[in-house]
Amino acid sequence: MNAAADNNKNEHSTQNGQGYSLAKYRWIENAHILLWLIKDTCWVLEWKPGGMFMIAPTISVAVYILWQSRRSRVDLFHNIAVCLWISANSVWMTGEFFKWELRPVAAGLFITGLSILIIYYILFFRKDRRKELS
Repeated sequence: MNAAADNNKNEHSTQNGQGYSLAKYRWIENAHILLWLIKDTCWVLEWKPGGMFMIAPTISVAVYILWQSRRSRVDLFHNIAVCLWISANSVWMTGEFFKWELRPVAAGLFITGLSILIIYYILFFRKDRRKELS
């Protein structure tokens, strides 16, 4: 087997040490990016029906990814932050579409997601990184 095939095999069999296969869910993470981009494109084009419709599948897939990653602390924390980010983004978009002042709600969701990541990096990052490298 050549080096490129070995690298490819390693990439697709990567696990976090807790049985969670990163490659197994990569396709849905990529599909999620597509959903998110469609939602935000509808927003920037001011196409209210499309933007509002895309909230449900975008958040649903984010929650699915979050659930699938729950056994990996690093992925769990980051995916919670992603769910909060998409929720904040959706609240902000809704406010703009309907002329409602929802930025404070969106800001609260953004700040909560950021706080969760700060907590992870302060309390767990070094410990998880040492465990990963050993």
